[in-house]
Formats: sequence, C-alpha cells, structure tokens
Amino acid sequence: MIENGSPPTKREKTASAPAENFSTPAKQVPDEAKIHPTQRPYKINGKTYYPLPSAHGYLENGIASWYGADFHGKKTSNGETYNMYDMTAAHKTLPMNTYVVVKNLDNDREITVRINDRGPFVKSRIIDLSKTGATKLGYADKGTARVRLTALGEAISYQQGEAQVERFKEWQDFQSGDFYVQIGSFTNRANADQLKEKMISWGKNCVIQTFQPGDQLFYRVQVKSEGTLAEARHLESALEQTGFPGAFVVAH
Repeated sequence: MIENGSPPTKREKTASAPAENFSTPAKQVPDEAKIHPTQRPYKINGKTYYPLPSAHGYLENGIASWYGADFHGKKTSNGETYNMYDMTAAHKTLPMNTYVVVKNLDNDREITVRINDRGPFVKSRIIDLSKTGATKLGYADKGTARVRLTALGEAISYQQGEAQVERFKEWQDFQSGDFYVQIGSFTNRANADQLKEKMISWGKNCVIQTFQPGDQLFYRVQVKSEGTLAEARHLESALEQTGFPGAFVVAH
C-alpha cells in the first residue's frame, strides 16, 4: 500500500539475483503542501522514503537491476510514458530529472541516464535502468550488476521562441555537511526525550528537532554524524542493525 504523496510506480518484477545491503540516503522535507508531489514522502511495504530536495554531490554504490516489457508504455512516477529503449532510470529518492552517471563496477562501462521514475522496491537495489541502459552496461542477461551512481545535475526546460528547450544544469560537488540520522518521530515529547537519553547513554550526540506540517507537532529524534555523507550513511546502517530499521540520513 502506498501512503503519503504522489504514488510511485511499484515494481517487484526486476531481474532476480542476490542483493547486497546498501542503505538509501534521504533528507528531511518541508511542509508537504508546498512541495511537488514527486518530492513528498511515500510509503512502500511499510517503509517510508524521503525524496532528496537536491542531489548535490550524491554518490552511491549498490546493486542495479532493470525493467522492460512489463512496464513499457505505462506511466512513470513523474507522469511520463515509460520507454524501455530510452536512457532513463528509477531511483527511490533522487529528484526527478536528475542526470546520473552509472558505472558498472565489474566491467568499468559507464552510461548517463535521467531519473523519471521511483523504484526499485526489491530489497537493497538502488536503481532500475531501462532495458537499453542495462544492455549498454552489459548486465541485461545477468539481471543485476554492482554499480556506482554519481549525480551530475538536472534537466531544466525553458521557452525559447516557440520551442521548448531543455538545458543541463550542473551542480557543485560536495561530500561534507551537517548530517544527522533520524531514528524516531513522536507526537509525545516524553517519548522523544526517553529515546534521546538512551542514545546519550550509548555515547551518541543526539538532538530533538520539531516539525509541524499542519496542526500536529512532531518531535524528531536525530543522532549527530561526522562531517561526510559517507560517514552518515555508515551510522545509518549501524543504527538500522541495532534496532532502528527506519533510520535515515537528514541534513540540517
């Protein structure tokens, strides 16, 4: 069941192969009423995903799969028509229209794709490529591959005379920032304080951030990470393994 925001395309027929355990970074979002539907948090199979407001400096290693004929001609999460011969891809949290370099770590092949869909929702996969993308990377027959994703920028459309022109906008690279890992969100302040004290007893630097999307006030418990995204993702993974399966990275 899908909850919260614009429903992504739910796919579970991606190619079958053993998957590695990689976490998906995410970022805290503002008032949902003020953001684009494809940027709103959504829930699939009990897990909530928080689309990133930007992909500046985004780098991720993990398992890629692909989707083809079963979804050819159907709508993607951003309203486009999926074409398995286009150089597009699905990602759970990157902003729509992000351009991403995908490198196959087994054969060093690289391609550039544009994100226009949400997924994959098969355990631990980080990206679903089109059939053409998977073929160019050399894993269409195998089904999956170990890849590295590097965000380049986004496609920006503007009017030039009578023509609609698409321009590529690069992002400045960064790997450091003020990162936290959110482990809980409560409407009862006492529950948030209790979890915070537990983290402090574990030697963690923990804070409570308030969030009010409407009439309801939430108390978000967040554990401070070191200064890089990679370190924040490592902390996210560690907290997931110690009883916080819904942990995710946020940036202040």
